[in-house]
Amino acid sequence: MDGEGGRREKGHHVRDLVEIGMGRTARRAYDLDDVEIVPSRRTRSSSVVSTAWQIDAYRFDLPLVTHPTDAIVSPGTAVAIGELGGLGVLNAEGLWARHANVEEAIFRLVRAAEDSDDPAAVVRELQELHSAPIRLDLLTEAIKTVRESGVTVAARVSPQHAAELTPDLIAAGVEILVVQGTIISAEHVQRDAEPLNLKEFIGRLDVPVIAGGVSDYRTAMHLMRTGAAGVIVGHGYTEGVTSTDRVLGIGTPMATAIVDAAAARRDYLDETGGRYVHVLADGGITTSGDIAKAIACGADAVMLGAPLATASDAPGQGLYWTAAAAHPSLPRSRVVAGPDSDYAVDLKTLLFGPSSDAEGVVNLFGALRRAMAKTGYSDLKEFQRVGLTVRG
Repeated sequence: MDGEGGRREKGHHVRDLVEIGMGRTARRAYDLDDVEIVPSRRTRSSSVVSTAWQIDAYRFDLPLVTHPTDAIVSPGTAVAIGELGGLGVLNAEGLWARHANVEEAIFRLVRAAEDSDDPAAVVRELQELHSAPIRLDLLTEAIKTVRESGVTVAARVSPQHAAELTPDLIAAGVEILVVQGTIISAEHVQRDAEPLNLKEFIGRLDVPVIAGGVSDYRTAMHLMRTGAAGVIVGHGYTEGVTSTDRVLGIGTPMATAIVDAAAARRDYLDETGGRYVHVLADGGITTSGDIAKAIACGADAVMLGAPLATASDAPGQGLYWTAAAAHPSLPRSRVVAGPDSDYAVDLKTLLFGPSSDAEGVVNLFGALRRAMAKTGYSDLKEFQRVGLTVRG
């Protein structure tokens, strides 16, 4: 399999179909754990490797975009991540948009987690906190903190509230807008409201839009045709946290999904005569090896959630959840405790080391540089061409 979408025949993607019963077939697909990177005959020093990428006019030293959850992104950590070379994405529908004292709100979650043996009790607490209305003054103040630091300002909205919140977000200084739901399409239909037509919506904006998540070639291509600058693959799946597969029966085999989206990117590049849309991998990434494999499959950057919750300066104070945990009637994420605090390190160390851990959870991007160097590639686009094998 090559790094830009695998073999194709007569313009169609070759699908590995298996029979799952009489008259019904399903496509065989692969997670990141199922694939391995193949070293080439050449190696190089990691000191000459670049992990930089650029989306629209915004350049970043790391292919890192945060999953937009209050557990890892406060205005302060968005600034810190920006200064370290990544992109921190505030949740414009999260706690910083609803509560003047978010530290107290998170303390309520921590206390609920400590005082109850019922995991649902913490989710109920989070749902109650999210039942407070969004306050534009609080949201504007949070964005102002990031903007005044000089780093790139990004915020996430759901498809349901994108039309309503986006004008205020842009007025406050948001430079990159992330429209993200568990599953997203080019047109989001909702009851008692006009459908969100992403093509029209994006066409009216002067800021780049990243949209997702998707899990297949067709939906990725549809989103690219809306004018999105980036497409998110996956829905932030983390083992033990996200339960979209249990609740909705929907899952995303990430290696296959990333390769498919990369193929859509290549076909869209040909279709438009040169418009490049970035692919961001969001889900199934827990170690530095997963980061390397996601980019080897064709991602331009990764969206990290749970791996960043281990940082000692993460706002969640040892807890992690995704935005789907706060859904008022059908939560699709748990609120879980992170690793033992004895192993916690600060954000800078988590990203760049040094590390005494041999499990791939510290020095995440130092390890990516080393993987690229060991396979002989000098930048991310080259590394997308690295050879891959599938475990038997």
